[in-house]
Amino acid sequence: MEAKAIARHVRVTPRKARRMVDLIRGKQATEAITILKFAPQDAALPVRKVLESAIANARVKADKANEAFRENDLVIKETYVDEGVTLKRFRARAQGRAARINKRTSHITVIVASKEGAR
Repeated sequence: MEAKAIARHVRVTPRKARRMVDLIRGKQATEAITILKFAPQDAALPVRKVLESAIANARVKADKANEAFRENDLVIKETYVDEGVTLKRFRARAQGRAARINKRTSHITVIVASKEGAR
């Protein structure tokens, strides 16, 4: 069994979110939550929320299929960060000029699967 969660338009740069995603790829879901909980980076929070959502989606899927659900059996099968829309802002500079500020967003995807389905 596998479940998926996507967070779109998250206000964190894709490069910073990928650092967190690379930390947890291939690990057990419960272990990944612990890693993200104690990671000092700000990007760890949205990644952790997406992971927790994927685990909850797996629980709902198991309940619908009348299967036993064990959170400890879940493994992060696939996780990646795509670039979302960029909000373009301007900052006033000297002599009437303007400098562009890019506020980047991310689409974070996490797919969890039971250990049998992860192989």
